Formats: sequence, structure tokens, C-alpha cells
Amino acid sequence: MKTDDFITMLAKDGTVRRRPFLVTWSPVAVAMVLSAVLMAVTLGVRPHLEQWAGAPLFWLKCGFVAALAAAGLRAVRIAAIPGARFGTLPWLLAAPVVLMAIAAVATLLATDTGARAQQFWGSTWRTCPLLIALLALPIFAALLHVMRGLAPTRPRLAGAMAGFAAGATAALLYCLHCPELAPSFVAFWYLLGMLIPTAAGALAGRAVLAW
Repeated sequence: MKTDDFITMLAKDGTVRRRPFLVTWSPVAVAMVLSAVLMAVTLGVRPHLEQWAGAPLFWLKCGFVAALAAAGLRAVRIAAIPGARFGTLPWLLAAPVVLMAIAAVATLLATDTGARAQQFWGSTWRTCPLLIALLALPIFAALLHVMRGLAPTRPRLAGAMAGFAAGATAALLYCLHCPELAPSFVAFWYLLGMLIPTAAGALAGRAVLAW
């Protein structure tokens, strides 16, 4: 039997028994908790976070990252199923990026020329992407572990989606520490931090997830 025929058979076979959802994905939940603990212990939650919670830009940042994390995790589940289609998911991934880019441009245009560079670079641009990528490592490893037990037929794409979901989830945790609120900073440097594990996943996917 050809590989493509076998994949089609798996996709159409409704009798395949799957493990319960919570059992399958519990390692990912554990990894998320581990990343949260690592963030709290090594970086720390920003002091007076309750005051920041009253700032609209804080919720814009968190909403942007949360939307990408949710879409990324959904993409991982789809990529792990043989023959499954992403449907409108690419639009759900693109929409938060486009909206944040619009917010970034709007705030930069409303800011004095001399202060625009400070909004974009902030004070943590050197460390922000790297810290997000490092916090993503436990989640990334757990997602790859879970996906190895499933049946991804596009290993490079599946690996990339695992990396993106891990990066976006780690970025959401990093929001509790990061002092930056400017949309231009978040749109570029946060997204860069998510794309680092995405690239790593695309490179590792074929070796780790191929079957």
C-alpha cells in the first residue's frame, strides 16, 4: 500500500481508538505550569501588576498574545490529524498580527518624532525575544512529545506549529514580567520571540515527527 493511500485510510477510518483528550495533552499542561514557574522564579512577576491591569495597552498586549497562543494550539491539534484541513485558521493567525500592526502604526503616528524610536526599541529589546524563546522550551518539547504519539503527515509544518504555539504561550507568560506596553514593541519583538521556536520546529520537525 502506498503511503498516501495509507494516510487517506487513517483519515477516513472512524473506528480508530484515540486516547482521551486530557490524557493525550496533559504533558503540555504540565510544561505550561513549568514555564510559568520558571518565569516567576527566574524573572519574577512585575511589581504592582494590579496597577498595570488598569492600562488598556496592557490588555491589548495580552489579548494579542493570547489570540496567537489559542490559534497556535489549535493549529497543533489540526496538524497532528492525518488529512485534517486548517480551514480558516490561517486567517485567525493573521488577524491579531494585522490588528496589532495597525495599532502600532497608529500610536507611532500619534507620538512625537523624537519619541518614536523609544517606543519601538523600548528598554528590553535585546533580551525580550530570547527570553520568550527560552520560556517556550518546556512547552515546545512537550508538544513535540505529544505529536510523536499522534500522526502528523506534514512533519515540517507540524513542527513549526508546535514551535509557534509554544512561543506564543511563553509570550503570554512573559507579559506578566515585561515592562513594555508600546504596540510597536509588542508587534515586532514579541513576534520575533515566537518565530524563533517556530523556525526551530520547522527544522526539527522532519527528524522528530516523521513516521
